Amino acid sequence: MKVWILGIGMGPAHVTAEVADALRSADYVVAPEKSSDDALLALRRAVVDAYAGTVPIVTVSDPRRDRSPGLTTAGYENAVADWHAERAARYAEVLRERGGTAAFLVWGDPALYDSTIRIVEQVKALGLELDYDVLPGISAPQLLAARHRIVLHEVGRPVHITTGRRLIEAVDEGQDNIVAMLNSELDLSAVADWTIWWGANLGATGERLVSGRVADVADEIAAARGAARAEAGWVMDVFLVRRT
Repeated sequence: MKVWILGIGMGPAHVTAEVADALRSADYVVAPEKSSDDALLALRRAVVDAYAGTVPIVTVSDPRRDRSPGLTTAGYENAVADWHAERAARYAEVLRERGGTAAFLVWGDPALYDSTIRIVEQVKALGLELDYDVLPGISAPQLLAARHRIVLHEVGRPVHITTGRRLIEAVDEGQDNIVAMLNSELDLSAVADWTIWWGANLGATGERLVSGRVADVADEIAAARGAARAEAGWVMDVFLVRRT
């Protein structure tokens, strides 16, 4: 069996020619389905329709993940590990049954805050003999920088990429130029006097952009986040904060 792990940015406009060619070579696409009206599944369908209309999509009911508020770091990591293990088991069932060449379509880039590579490795560990290759996509930080017309770091300086859950930890460690992804909640109190460049649903329905001093634009960001979710049915946001 052959598996393609394909980065698709945030939709058809971000698919590279290399990814499109690989998608057309697949026998089918495997895609998680979170609900009967999954807007992200619809976006994956749009990608397939744009580049490989004859390739069918095999949907797999996505297992539920423990998203209890207040989970410790260890609790969060255990919940994600359980979620990935169940995903791997469900994907293995499909791949074992269908064989051939399958493709997984990954938001942004497969190498940055996505676990499809890890999950496919778990599928192999379940006893399936398969080979897989990865093709890159446009990542959320790249889109954020382009939309705000900025460079992610000062001259000769680093940028620290983390998750919203670990933003305060990064600040406490002395990081002063931080990109945060996977922001289920927005607690920006630790960086109130910093500058922020924020974006939601970049390159997709509901795109919103806000920038300025955090304390001055925090309410505007909260409102824009809600508006993005209302328009698209989902919200993915990313931001850069920099100590002034």
